Amino acid sequence: MKEIKPGTYRHYKGTLVVVIGIALHSETLEEMVVYNHPDPIKGKGANTMWVRPKKMFMENVRIDGKKVPRFEFIKKAEDVAKVKRKIIF
Repeated sequence: MKEIKPGTYRHYKGTLVVVIGIALHSETLEEMVVYNHPDPIKGKGANTMWVRPKKMFMENVRIDGKKVPRFEFIKKAEDVAKVKRKIIF
């Protein structure tokens, strides 16, 4: 399976996310992509953390009859350190 690099990705609907890294599901050991939405989305505030199965993160979706990546890598990981500082645990 293709490698997920930390950095900024564009969702096919246009929003930007910052991938922090890969986590493992505690029961199935399935790889999950951990990412941050810097802007508010789906009624949630800015800088919310999200996870998605790696397989789903990497899949293509069909838009207007054309296959496009669900998430497209656009920038290296220099933003990840900034995002990690904003996250409150």
